[in-house]
Amino acid sequence: MNSTKKALKILVVGCGNMGASHAIAYHQMNDFEICGIVSTGNSKHILNEKLGGKYPLFDEYLEALHSTKPDAVCISTYPDTHEGFAVAALQANCHVFIEKPLADTVAGAERVAQLALEKNRKVVVGYILRHHPSWEKFIELSQQIGKPLVMRMNLNQQSQGNMWNVHRNLMKSLSPIVDCGVHYIDVMCQMTRSKPVQVNAIGARLSNDIPEGNYNYGQLQIRFEDGSVGWYEAGWGPMMSETAFFIKDVIGPKGCVSIVAKEAGGTGNSDNVDAHTKTESLRVHYAEIDSENKFTQPDEWINLTDEPNHQELCNREQRFFLKAILDDIDLTDHLQDAVNSLKIAFACDESVKTGLPVLL
Repeated sequence: MNSTKKALKILVVGCGNMGASHAIAYHQMNDFEICGIVSTGNSKHILNEKLGGKYPLFDEYLEALHSTKPDAVCISTYPDTHEGFAVAALQANCHVFIEKPLADTVAGAERVAQLALEKNRKVVVGYILRHHPSWEKFIELSQQIGKPLVMRMNLNQQSQGNMWNVHRNLMKSLSPIVDCGVHYIDVMCQMTRSKPVQVNAIGARLSNDIPEGNYNYGQLQIRFEDGSVGWYEAGWGPMMSETAFFIKDVIGPKGCVSIVAKEAGGTGNSDNVDAHTKTESLRVHYAEIDSENKFTQPDEWINLTDEPNHQELCNREQRFFLKAILDDIDLTDHLQDAVNSLKIAFACDESVKTGLPVLL
């Protein structure tokens, strides 16, 4: 959009870590104009002060939506509000940027995707790794090492203070393997480009601070139609180990590719949001051997010193959202991927609770 065109009015809903980062992105972009900031608590005042104290503040989302009449809405609230807030925005003919997951049920996610189609509005889901050049390279390299693939990933977080409050609130509606798992399930599906056929998962409730029947540690396993397999592990809470919390590894017949985050993967970083997306280096190992079973070439290191930090990734997400609106990008596949990854994550959740494998 050039400077002579009118900026898109955007309503920011939710002022936690992600909401604040998205608001900062809009604040810095000429093509967006924040028309209001919504939260139920004091976080909107803190954020507004950081942004110069210039934006209208609201306690109630629907009041803000009707009062500001935005062109777009950014939703970064707890997952149990996502479907209702997105539906209200779409019914008001707004475009929507929404943090993952798209909804807290598969049916809810499908309703949002269908309404976006009916209203011809853009809905972008906050799969931040899709905008990270190093993760894009990781996926590209994974597709060069043959099939089947073995994908090994985790993200455990030794949370304390306010972050433990956030995690406990999240677990009122979703488990860690659903909330975080959708990211990495999405990555696995991009790596294999194959249909998932079965999931198995286990979980454990390691704290009385979370609702009965929920769990704060989980591990899932996925089998794909092409023979590929993947696992993902996620745990939240003050009891979690700082050892081996950062594993991002894919193995194929021709070798393997690993993210080696020497600094971000170090002790004491599991609760640091910047560490969650850091890659730093990719290590590519080639499996080819000679007649003496010795490797024919050394491992290759791809050092990624110019990678974006957390805020820049959010900026890139919002530039994509803007482009999707202005260039009328077809987001059908984007939304279907979001629904599918959520389906797989909830199947894993079912497996934890029943103790049985789930066929997809």
